[in-house]
Amino acid sequence: MVRAAFRFLALAGLFATVAAAQESDYGFSVPMTLSAGGMYTHRTQSDEPDASPVTGGFRAMLYPTLKLGSHWFAYAAVQVRLAPYFYYDAYDPDHEFYNNVLQAFVGYSFHPGAATMVVKAGRLTSAFGSFPPRYDDLDNPLLDQPLAYNWQLPLYTNQLPCGVKSFAGYGGGQANCFEYWEDSSQPGVVPVTLYSLPGIEADFSGYRFDGRVQVTSGSPASPQSLSRAGQFAQWATGGGYTIRQGFRVGISGFRGPYLDASLASWLPAGTTLRSFPASGVGIDVQFARGRWSATGEWQRFWFDLPNFAQSPAVAAGYGEVKAILTPRFYLAERIGWISSRNVASDGYSAEFMSPTSSYETAAGCWLNRYQLLKVGYEWLHSEYQPGTLGNVFGVQLVTSVHGLNWAFR
Repeated sequence: MVRAAFRFLALAGLFATVAAAQESDYGFSVPMTLSAGGMYTHRTQSDEPDASPVTGGFRAMLYPTLKLGSHWFAYAAVQVRLAPYFYYDAYDPDHEFYNNVLQAFVGYSFHPGAATMVVKAGRLTSAFGSFPPRYDDLDNPLLDQPLAYNWQLPLYTNQLPCGVKSFAGYGGGQANCFEYWEDSSQPGVVPVTLYSLPGIEADFSGYRFDGRVQVTSGSPASPQSLSRAGQFAQWATGGGYTIRQGFRVGISGFRGPYLDASLASWLPAGTTLRSFPASGVGIDVQFARGRWSATGEWQRFWFDLPNFAQSPAVAAGYGEVKAILTPRFYLAERIGWISSRNVASDGYSAEFMSPTSSYETAAGCWLNRYQLLKVGYEWLHSEYQPGTLGNVFGVQLVTSVHGLNWAFR
């Protein structure tokens, strides 16, 4: 299956051509990024000891765009993948297809003076953090994602922990104060999602400043569809200042309810789901000069819970460096970590989760104008997977395809 995917991408690279589309205020296009990935890792044997350590998958990113004049447009980003493709997929060795809508919105742009304003409505990537715009395999020089965007915490939106005994650091399990949960198979909270949230957003750029303000239904830590009962409007924002060309500093934040509506009747008297929000703050930096570029983020997240004197809080960060050796070759490195403060309740204190860190290195080679081959290795340091059990050797072949382009006016 993996070999077939690589053959398909090789053929796509042979037939990919630059779209010589006529400049028009009205048109439709569907550029694509197609990727095949293979990996060698013992993560596949976490639940199935007999599973092969060699696995792989396929990913297609489609970006349909409709331009309706000089102001109005519609845009979407749709992901279809055969897992295991991402490194975090490898904990489940079964091959399954998934599809996700990363963005799907209608937008209106205008230009007050030398600035640009864009208003969007639909399904939006979270305004929190600086990595989501680099989620495409052509924009991410490495193969994995930073830990804050893929690491599941021992926290569940549909459960109310009894106290510190509910967390592994105290030797407990996934206990529940009221012995109630909606779905015990639900995955743990990821601090900030890479997928879409229903909402509206206003973007600004100009005079060295850029900013975004977003109101969504659902938290970046717990994305939900509009059809899900008990949704709350909440905010996220971000922005930055370009000190000089190639050097930008940014900040971002979000706050709002994250617990499942099924828990509303189990909360302490006089409180609601709004009484226990998830919050996040972040700082990001981007630098580029000559052959070198670097980016990094520091983030902190709080998850308020009833019955806790000190609720779960997590800090995460990463630093990434890329060096272009020749027009075809580059090297990239990323160091990341995620850790937590202790939780406290009823006079007891315990570790919320064990600290985890990762180190990833990768080399990239442009085979031609449309195809990028990436080879990398990741070291993962986690209490849950000692030694080399969590390490991954990976390879990706990424193809850019300029698909349908139609200027109709």
